Amino acid sequence: MNLSQDELRSMYRTMVSIRNFEETVKQAFAKGHIPGFVHLYVGEEAIATGVCTALRASDTITSTHRGHGHCIAKGCDMNSMMAEIYGKATGLCKGKGGSMHIADVGKGMLGANGIVGGGPPLACGAGLTSVVTGSGDVCACFFGDGACEQGTFHESANLAAIWNLPVIFVAENNGYAQSTPATYHCAIENIAERAASYGIPGAVVDGSDVFAVHEAAVEAVKRARAGQGPSLLECKTYRHHGHFEGDQQTYKDDLYKSVSQGKDSIRDFRALVTQHGWFTAEELDAIDREAEQAVEEALAFAESSPVPQVEEVTSDVYVSYP
Repeated sequence: MNLSQDELRSMYRTMVSIRNFEETVKQAFAKGHIPGFVHLYVGEEAIATGVCTALRASDTITSTHRGHGHCIAKGCDMNSMMAEIYGKATGLCKGKGGSMHIADVGKGMLGANGIVGGGPPLACGAGLTSVVTGSGDVCACFFGDGACEQGTFHESANLAAIWNLPVIFVAENNGYAQSTPATYHCAIENIAERAASYGIPGAVVDGSDVFAVHEAAVEAVKRARAGQGPSLLECKTYRHHGHFEGDQQTYKDDLYKSVSQGKDSIRDFRALVTQHGWFTAEELDAIDREAEQAVEEALAFAESSPVPQVEEVTSDVYVSYP
């Protein structure tokens, strides 16, 4: 494992930041402080962290309706993120996007997406931009198992393959497309097997193992940056909460619940690095406190921020031509 102490520390900080951010959002939503719906990333932290750690700052990502973790892993400011989720003027999108449409193009986060399967075509656009400009940048495209049944995924995978685009398709297979089991909506066991249809590499990894995700992502990024085209990475994972907040989760069977409760990327990371003596429990505890403090500050920032003015309703929506 070729990761420095700083990289390991950053990985851990990212995962605990995502976990704290999401649990805080869950509580705020339950209190009625957040408009709209929220879809939490708890249980999937290792995927965004492992993939984004393999990227450079100029690389881009496309996201899903479950996008907060992707934002944090790509370096988006948590104060502005929380404000956006609260619908405040200081948010990343001035409070007009909310949870499902949060974006920060400056950080290479091209947007969460309320449309299932909406990200892959955008990723192809980002990949084509890289090819045309010669930037050498890659785009990581996150999507769920449900999106794998959308035509946009298949069309995009085919396009990326024939045009040799630097795109990494990252399937976050948490076992359910909203409430429909993957075993029902998908004819094959592993989504990554579909890579063969497009003549590109496909790999399946444990989505709760940040090191396995990172290793596979590094290989895919290396290929893409070398001009060898796209890859399909399937991360088998579990969502600890429902599809959306308020979801009663009656569709989850006992096996899924028992297995998901035993999967915790943060706990496993702590166990591994302390066992090998790379970090002490006290050092990790200090990072926990820093992450908690940062999320508390983000919450305070969002709550104290102003709502958008009515006069701003059409700004950033229409373009004025000369």
